[in-house]
Parts: sequence; structure tokens; C-alpha cells
Amino acid sequence: MTIEIDIHGMVEYDAIKYLEKTLASLNKDVREVIVIHGFNKGNVLKEMVRNPNKLRSKKIIKRKITMNQGQTILVIG
Repeated sequence: MTIEIDIHGMVEYDAIKYLEKTLASLNKDVREVIVIHGFNKGNVLKEMVRNPNKLRSKKIIKRKITMNQGQTILVIG
């Protein structure tokens, strides 16, 4: 199962806390989380989602960079 999370408009700190809380409470059927972070208004959220030193979760086994610069797919394991 895949879910989608939109963090547009959030500041980095709030986005990290929101994503960490969401990832911690995921249903076991979820295998991918599509994170919509945008890219037109700066790269802070994109870089945070793609950086394992900023967004930390043992559930993330891989980060997929897609052709869509405004999203990142987190593979959950």
C-alpha cells in the first residue's frame, strides 16, 4: 500500500516532526510513502526529506528520487 503526505508550506522543524510521527504510526501494510515537498519555493523541505541525517526513521529503507522534483518516495520496510 502507498500513502501520500503533503508538507507544502511547512517549516522544516514542523515537517520533520510531522513526518516522524506519521512514519512511527504507519500501518504494517504501507510499503511506500510519497512525500510531496515542492521545489519552486526553495529546496529546504526537499533536502530535508532526502537527507538521512535530517529525517531519521528506522522504517525508511530507501529514498527514491523521481523525475518529479517536487516529490520523494520513501520505501518502508
